[in-house]
Amino acid sequence: MNELQKKINYQFKDIALLRQALTHRSMGKGNNERLEFLGDSVLGVVVSRELYQRFPSIAEGKLSRFKSYVVRGQTLALIAAKLELSNLLILGSGELKSGGHNRKSIQSDAVEAILGAIFLEADFDTVNTVILDLFKEYIDDINPNDTLKDFKTQLQERLQKFGQTLPQYELIKTVGKDHNAKFTVNCFLKDYSMQVQQEAKSIKRAEQMCAEVLLEKLKEKKAS
Repeated sequence: MNELQKKINYQFKDIALLRQALTHRSMGKGNNERLEFLGDSVLGVVVSRELYQRFPSIAEGKLSRFKSYVVRGQTLALIAAKLELSNLLILGSGELKSGGHNRKSIQSDAVEAILGAIFLEADFDTVNTVILDLFKEYIDDINPNDTLKDFKTQLQERLQKFGQTLPQYELIKTVGKDHNAKFTVNCFLKDYSMQVQQEAKSIKRAEQMCAEVLLEKLKEKKAS
């Protein structure tokens, strides 16, 4: 865990708190779900404030799309990969056998839990610095002239362009309650006989993740 702390440029006073941030719910009590909830909220505030200050003339709707782009699951998964979290995750035996270490959603959740742990142990200014450093390239990548349509909109427009059936989203599983709930959504593209499932902390986010994956699959199909 020393290497991880160097990469995030933060040294934990209580290493048990970092260990908890890396502990999946499959381990039972003492997992990272509450820290993840906290980290998700702090991440949203930090990124929102940064975007608000960077782009003073941009309206709320566009700022929301920019924020979604920065904090989306794919970005969190990329950061998790850079931090090499897969080998540090603490999983229950069942999750371990099913390859949970490589599951992007679990790695993304751990990133948010780490941020929650830093906020809990230190203060807002400290976690603000850590977040802006970790997410710098993704925030810097934003072009204020981009529309950044969300993935569901992009997928729908692509299918409509070719007169194809619109995607069918279905909630197939809910695990946990209240702020700890996780939702698994299935999305089916009839004309391609293609479907994916994604898990997230909200149905809306899970649907966006499904659409993002399907857009990539359609691009790969077109290129092949």
